[in-house]
Amino acid sequence: MINNTKNAIVMGATSGIGMEVAKLLATKGWIVGVAGRREDNLKQLVASHKNIILYKIIDVTSPQATFSLTDMITQMGGISLYFHSSGVGCQNIELDQQKEWDVINVNTMGFVNMIGVAFRYFASNGGGHIAAISSIAGTKGLGAAPAYSATKRFQQHYIESLSQLAHIREIDIHFTDIRPGFVDTALLKHNYYPMKLKPTVVARYIVKGLEQKKRVLTIDWKYKILVFLWRLIPRCMWIRLKLGPRKK
Repeated sequence: MINNTKNAIVMGATSGIGMEVAKLLATKGWIVGVAGRREDNLKQLVASHKNIILYKIIDVTSPQATFSLTDMITQMGGISLYFHSSGVGCQNIELDQQKEWDVINVNTMGFVNMIGVAFRYFASNGGGHIAAISSIAGTKGLGAAPAYSATKRFQQHYIESLSQLAHIREIDIHFTDIRPGFVDTALLKHNYYPMKLKPTVVARYIVKGLEQKKRVLTIDWKYKILVFLWRLIPRCMWIRLKLGPRKK
């Protein structure tokens, strides 16, 4: 039997989209646990929202991360939704090696660690819902942010692969791949990007999409058009485009 309790864990809830999604889920009656690296922000969430009942400091790249998430699920009494919002990114026109590896570690190794815990938990407990934030950046390779766009494509393919795996194993796990455009968070604070969305607006789109069990959720209509147009551009033309934000 599927775990039908409205218990959720939000990974990466210390700021931005993850924080706003945790708040909104709580206001809609979900019992929420929050995780991330900044304890002060997590404490504040628990103190200010009665349905956010638990927090845990988790660095998704840590060797202890999988054990910490498993322990958190137990403390919650089980979950029916795992929401992954933990990710990093940066422009890296100079192709600084450490910056590339930092992005890869969080967005691939950390991603696989946490999503794997959720998948195995749901596989053993009747099913559930895994939702993760990738990005429209996974649509095409972006020269200004090589590791970021590549890891977002990885995340999209990994979610798709696990969705197929769930069908192969006949496990009732639903997946939602969330693909925001440019969002007004700390990730973009040093650069100008057009059409930036507020995290609160993005959170409303996300929670509605979760309720509707969307498989792929591109936010919002402007970015749906943009992604459609991007896909029409041949590779030979795409690699000649000088795309990149302007400094403030």
